[in-house]
Amino acid sequence: FFDPFWNDAALERMMNREARDTFGKRGANMMKTDVKQTDNGYEVAVDLPGCKKEDVQMDLNDGYLTIQAVRSHSNDEKDKKGRYLRHESFSGTCARSFYVGDVKKEDIHAKFEDGVLHVELPAPQQTKALPENPNLIEIE
Repeated sequence: FFDPFWNDAALERMMNREARDTFGKRGANMMKTDVKQTDNGYEVAVDLPGCKKEDVQMDLNDGYLTIQAVRSHSNDEKDKKGRYLRHESFSGTCARSFYVGDVKKEDIHAKFEDGVLHVELPAPQQTKALPENPNLIEIE
């Protein structure tokens, strides 16, 4: 029986339980991003709660900066004899991409502290468009 108007929040929560367990109670808050314009460019702060520096990767490709976080969670319980009573493992990945334009990798600076990735990006270069007719003189 399929009803497109039926919305069972409990079923949806149960289906998304694994993702919540992987990223913890703050799973819905993963990769919240603040972007601030400065005199020199932009400062980006990406929240990655529960992640470590080695869990985070950044890639610059064709003007797009992609930030990816991979997280694994393992919950092992053993009895006194070392036998498993319960063994659960989860892993998950989240990523965001931002168009940053024609920026060189060397111009991007990043540091990771207290679960927040701080990225400094240069301002995009403004190039003046050439007049349509090369014989025209621009009047200011």
